[in-house]
Amino acid sequence: MKVLIVKDYEEMSRKAANIVASQIILKPDSVIGLATGDTPKGMYRELIKLYNNGDIDFANIKTFNLDEYYGLPKENPQSYHYYMMENLFKHVNIKKENIHIPNGMVENIEKECEEYEKKIQQAGGIDLQVLGIGRNGHIGFNEPDLKFEAKTHLVELDEDTIKANSRFFNSIEEVPTKAISMGIKTIMHAKKIVLLASGKEKAEAIYKAVKGEITPKVPASVLQLHPDVILIADEEAASLL
Repeated sequence: MKVLIVKDYEEMSRKAANIVASQIILKPDSVIGLATGDTPKGMYRELIKLYNNGDIDFANIKTFNLDEYYGLPKENPQSYHYYMMENLFKHVNIKKENIHIPNGMVENIEKECEEYEKKIQQAGGIDLQVLGIGRNGHIGFNEPDLKFEAKTHLVELDEDTIKANSRFFNSIEEVPTKAISMGIKTIMHAKKIVLLASGKEKAEAIYKAVKGEITPKVPASVLQLHPDVILIADEEAASLL
């Protein structure tokens, strides 16, 4: 794992955007795995700037998002469909048919998860996967557990995750308690991974992910086994390393 410690959130965002942009320039039909939440927002802003400057082109890019809340319609402002449209997709020239996000409103969840996996395989696998990290060490919505969940699956969200995500909702009662998430095996099959972390509240999770034992109790620790991971952490998030 390569560790890049940067000064602040803005520098983390710029460096992450530059890595994604390099991937797009070198392979214009790349398959890119995307994350949501506060952490990658700055990266998306930087990518939009690069697109507006004519430096990158999304015309042949395919994307697969890590996760989506279960039971939340895509029109809901807290859904990850909505987040991705607002923060990236409607600002660049990506084709609608090349955007893939799990559908949290389907009745047959198992079928949805299987089809999502098939679509990733049919696209040739993920070239570059962007990840954030939860305070409890989760990646995607793979929560601390007794085992690593392999493929795309339905997740029961931890209390800590629900509490952390409640800042986006009017009340904690509105936060969905389940989500569809790519599994650890799916994430680990990505050819390259960029892990982003910002802020003091992520410092312990980053320490355990980088220096701790590899355990399902800290899902991000499995990234130690991947051959090509870049961690970009600001000084606060890297403070325990």
